[in-house]
Amino acid sequence: MKNILIMCFGWIFFSACTTTQVNIYQQLGGRPKIEEVVDNFITEIEFDAVLFTFFKDSNIERFREKLSEHICMLTGGPCKYSGDSMQQVHAGMNITEAEFNHSVDLFINAMTKADIPHSVQNKVLAVIIHTRDKMIYL
Repeated sequence: MKNILIMCFGWIFFSACTTTQVNIYQQLGGRPKIEEVVDNFITEIEFDAVLFTFFKDSNIERFREKLSEHICMLTGGPCKYSGDSMQQVHAGMNITEAEFNHSVDLFINAMTKADIPHSVQNKVLAVIIHTRDKMIYL
């Protein structure tokens, strides 16, 4: 009986140790959900008077592709970001703190419209917020 209890305890202990960690990319829903969020974000920008001015002369297809890559990479997905640095992309835009925060609000709206749970949204925001200092006041 004692041996059976030890074996059961060992099995429970070791099975708990072998659980697989799911990264943010997987929690988000992978590439299809990232693309949905990016498409929603582009729509949000399209109808926003403040942010649209930054994008009116942009190549939206390139923006879509590079933003998807960047989010994929930042959240632990298999993508490699092949675009320009954040400083290069945002140089001369002089994005203010308020404009940056407004873009975050629109990005949250885009994630909500894609049915991303708030707990996952918070994780996504926690990893992409590190780009902030590479985007504002340049």
